[in-house]
Amino acid sequence: MKDDLKSFYVAVLLSLAIIFISNWAFFSQKNTADESNTPQVAVESDEGDSQKTNSFDEKNSENDALSVDKALQSSPRINISNSVLKGSMRIAGGRIDNLYLRKYKENLQPDSPDVELFAPAKTSAPYYAEFGWLSNDKNINLPNSNTVWTAKGNELTPQTPVVLEWDNGQGLRFITKISIDDNYMFGIDQSVENNSGTSVTLYPYGLIARGGNSASETSIVHEGLIGVFNDKLQEIKYSDLKKNNKEFETSKGWFGFSDRYWFSSIILDSQQPAKIKFSQNNNIYQTDFVGSALTIESGSVGNVREMLFAGAKEIKLLDKYADNQNISKFDLAVDFGWYYFLTKPFFYILDYLYKLIGNMGWAILLFAALLRLAMFPIANKSFENMAKMKKLQPKLKDLQEKYGKDRAKIQQETMLLYRKEKINPASGCLPMFIQIPVFFSLYKVLNIAIEIRQAPFIGWIKDLSAPDPLVISEWAHIPLPSFFDIGIWPIVMGLTMFIQQKMNPAPTNKDQARAFALLPLIFTFMMGHFAAGLVIYWSFSNLLSIIQQRAILHKNKD
Repeated sequence: MKDDLKSFYVAVLLSLAIIFISNWAFFSQKNTADESNTPQVAVESDEGDSQKTNSFDEKNSENDALSVDKALQSSPRINISNSVLKGSMRIAGGRIDNLYLRKYKENLQPDSPDVELFAPAKTSAPYYAEFGWLSNDKNINLPNSNTVWTAKGNELTPQTPVVLEWDNGQGLRFITKISIDDNYMFGIDQSVENNSGTSVTLYPYGLIARGGNSASETSIVHEGLIGVFNDKLQEIKYSDLKKNNKEFETSKGWFGFSDRYWFSSIILDSQQPAKIKFSQNNNIYQTDFVGSALTIESGSVGNVREMLFAGAKEIKLLDKYADNQNISKFDLAVDFGWYYFLTKPFFYILDYLYKLIGNMGWAILLFAALLRLAMFPIANKSFENMAKMKKLQPKLKDLQEKYGKDRAKIQQETMLLYRKEKINPASGCLPMFIQIPVFFSLYKVLNIAIEIRQAPFIGWIKDLSAPDPLVISEWAHIPLPSFFDIGIWPIVMGLTMFIQQKMNPAPTNKDQARAFALLPLIFTFMMGHFAAGLVIYWSFSNLLSIIQQRAILHKNKD
């Protein structure tokens, strides 16, 4: 194999590697918090007491799992309802463990159920949050996961918060006020009235627990545990916790579970330091905090406040919470990737165009046109250079015939010819280099923005965030392996890439020319399983380039 062809293949392989490795590259940093004398939080069994340290429902196998309906019927509940959430919380333990997202459906079917976020313990995919108190004094009776609170209010809405009360019989009265706004934020205000005749020291805690069946990871976006501690983002994969727990210490900050489109998080609302732990036991994952010691004198009341976010990753809403609630870097719950400085503005531009046009597909096409307009001067210069180079092809072939195998001489004479004609052969690469971060950023937007999830376009495209569904095997009735079974839009993209390539000057080296000729085919299959919105963007961008390049070629025609 010739050296130049080897270099070309290496470049192609490296380019492909960068595309896929970039989706797997998540950075995490290990911090270790001082254990000191702070009590440890453990996810508790519904059958256990507050002193047990076993993971919840260890006896509960997948075969023994209860249906959600049965689990909900097993204990008294308080309904939860606002414009975007519905569900309930269990009075025993004051646990928020049943939430559905009203605005989002599981799939595109007309009768599709609402997306389920939280589910009770002992179901196949448990996922819930709870808050309470810990103490180093084991003689103090504390509320636990089985504590039946006295509830004031039977429905939690933005207008009607719920108050839970419980007396431990030792002079301590525990009060938890739970509120909810019009979106996905809960307020958790915990108080302890001390009439015991002596001071007590308690530690507030909160946790979010999740069963392994509901936890998944993909290479597209970060799915796992996440938090911002001391203004530093931490992303931890589920698989990382198979080896070791992760521990941090912070004041304020937030932490929880991140899915592609959904998110749950505890937000600390205190300047006092707290210890955070991410842990795993028997495929049960937990993120929890233990706050600083709170000493409550007899005759006084101790108060703490936290917030719980449980809902969809609506970027503009997260930004609003970050500003209004002073939550540091709350928007980073969305995995914007390496090109944050492009990805987030791209989302806002697309969102604005969507609101202007009313269809996300047309918004993507208008976005492609605006990008092409912004890069018009650079692309124009590049296409003019390529048009001139195409006219030089006969002279370049003459040099090859004249100097035969003397490659050094051919290279020298070629560069002299370029200088004489005032052509910069490298200028054609500039638009490509500009397109790379644009491509990655748009790729990220289409994979992370819930606003694009299940967004329809025209024809058969019902979800721009999913691959083109009209694949070859469906319309041609030809069974194909999944990799080769691609849709109409990827084929259109490949054709536009092929046409664009034919308009460019071919490499003088025959082996390179053959290899370059395969690129449209390679990219057709490579992008055949990408989000349809991205493929549509690329196809339209190619079409605009063809029109622009055609005009330049006509202008430079003798």
